[in-house]
Amino acid sequence: SLAVGTKSGYRLFSLNSVDNLEQIYQDDTEDICIVERLFSSSLVAVVSLASPRKLKVCHFKKGTEICNYSYSNTILAVKLNRARLVVCLEESLYIHNIRDMKVLHTIRDTPPNLTGLCTLSTNSDNCFLAYPGSNTIGEVQIFDAINLHAKTMIPAHDSPLAALAFSLSGTKVATASEKGTVIRVFQVHDGSKLYEFRRGVKRCVSIASLAFSMDSQFLCCSSNTETVHIFKLEEPKEAPRQAPEEVQGWMGYLTKAVSVSANYLPSQVTDVFNQGRAFASVHLPFQGLRNVCAITTIQKVLRLLVASADGYLYVYNLDTAEGGDCTLLKQHRKGPVHKVETRKLRDYKTFDLDRSLSDMLGSKFRTRVLAEP
Repeated sequence: SLAVGTKSGYRLFSLNSVDNLEQIYQDDTEDICIVERLFSSSLVAVVSLASPRKLKVCHFKKGTEICNYSYSNTILAVKLNRARLVVCLEESLYIHNIRDMKVLHTIRDTPPNLTGLCTLSTNSDNCFLAYPGSNTIGEVQIFDAINLHAKTMIPAHDSPLAALAFSLSGTKVATASEKGTVIRVFQVHDGSKLYEFRRGVKRCVSIASLAFSMDSQFLCCSSNTETVHIFKLEEPKEAPRQAPEEVQGWMGYLTKAVSVSANYLPSQVTDVFNQGRAFASVHLPFQGLRNVCAITTIQKVLRLLVASADGYLYVYNLDTAEGGDCTLLKQHRKGPVHKVETRKLRDYKTFDLDRSLSDMLGSKFRTRVLAEP
């Protein structure tokens, strides 16, 4: 499902086919800056610009407010799954039991997190919360949201984090830094690096979102450029072992010499050689707009979704065998963009892309798309 927040309320949509974006609910009450729906349930968490420190949890089908909570500072992000609801403030995170909304744990004195960057796994068996462990380097703190203790710290990047995403199983976490050129994927339980991809070498790139496919075979990445990259998470292939007599001769000695020489290259150079490249890509009809991407299954076919701050949802074909350029299948308009005025609570963004598409599209449109696990 797709949730869109505007100055006049929020809307919920269902995308059951490529051609049919159906509005299933519309609330015309107040300026909504955060809207989060619990998968396809009737539970919705909202935050308004009028009361940026208050969280409301509602049953939209009944039109009732279940509860509300007020916090000491502006709410920058809200993440939820079937077990937990997490509220992110600039220097703290509140973990609620989603069944009764009681506060189970508070992570205090976190490094200043002006963008509200955090992500919560959708898997209740691997219910992990990831958030920045530093505002100067790219440390990822992994917290067990069920047993309420720190899991591990991953030194992911040299520069501060810009985006985080869990796989559907909650066993992998993808990261990107403010530099925006390298995307990394780590094993959650021990912090080991599984994959490293190079998005590009263009400077001043701001990563907008990361999202795994449902089977964790693909990872998509959008930014403030016109290109969305899709990476394929293939199992590394072991090089065949050669018998000693096979490496003899001129070619054998040349191969050995090149291999030995590579060991003397700077680590930065060898890292570039080892980085994977995009398996597929999308060239959007815009650049510079806030956008979020997702890979999900529609009618048993894998599709790439991109939602943009100008109020459009783009649906692309993804060739899982050949990759390459993705073809635009459909462009949907999510609402009357001309009625949405630009109002900034603060310059922040939040991403939670594990369920598919997410979150806040700048100051004009706040959008989330959820794919059922």
